[in-house]
Amino acid sequence: MTDLNAILNHIPPLLLVVTRLGGLMIYGPVFGSNVIPVRLKAFLAFTIGVATYPLLSGKFSAGPELHLNIWTLGPLMAMEMLVGLIVGYLASLPLLAMQTGGLIMGQQMGLGFAQLYNPAIDDEADIVGQVLFFMAVAGFLAIGGHEMMVMAVLNSFERIPPGGFAVDLDFLGLLGGLLLSSLELALRVAAPVLAFVFLETIALGFLAKTVPQLNIMTLGFPIRIIAGLAIVIVGLVVIQDVAMEAVSETLNTVLHWADGGGP
Repeated sequence: MTDLNAILNHIPPLLLVVTRLGGLMIYGPVFGSNVIPVRLKAFLAFTIGVATYPLLSGKFSAGPELHLNIWTLGPLMAMEMLVGLIVGYLASLPLLAMQTGGLIMGQQMGLGFAQLYNPAIDDEADIVGQVLFFMAVAGFLAIGGHEMMVMAVLNSFERIPPGGFAVDLDFLGLLGGLLLSSLELALRVAAPVLAFVFLETIALGFLAKTVPQLNIMTLGFPIRIIAGLAIVIVGLVVIQDVAMEAVSETLNTVLHWADGGGP
């Protein structure tokens, strides 16, 4: 009976660990994709939680006393899932920035009507944005981003004890900094095409005034699309370097914050 009670005492904190990992499986890059079945996500969260719980069990000794009761565990599990969701959202910001930059480029090139269904986000996506998004996901996996996300969630128990999440100045600074970095990344990715479209618009305006016989609408769209795609293809190497740098910095920042460091 004593052994059974000891085992039952470990179930509530184990559920909190699994729930925090479950939040990552809902919204984290790759893990949160709709392509992955829900059962597989639940299995991954449970397996990783059971495997890592012995290393984290000491974090629960100083926390609140936990009982296997839905009224006690319900609010705590919801808060733990929120922590996992936040880590997944922060880690996905550079990937979403790449997609936003591609969307801006596609709209400016006149490819706004050519959209495809993206099962990863369960919505339509621009062609250029989708290409850059999948390129960023490939780089994310190449540098071990999925492992760093799991480590960030597990290390977050150093900063955020079970049921102890609160929106403080450190978190607001982290969130604001990463949002600004993501906006900067999207603009840096789209800047070459935006500059070309600006110059092309001015040139066609002068051409329309000097040679009124030309059909500028017929001439301008093919030039904009062909030249815009050429700029994107030529700049893929630079875009990849910029994206990988942003992804790496974001993951390191989230991991540092989860370890208990500053934003």
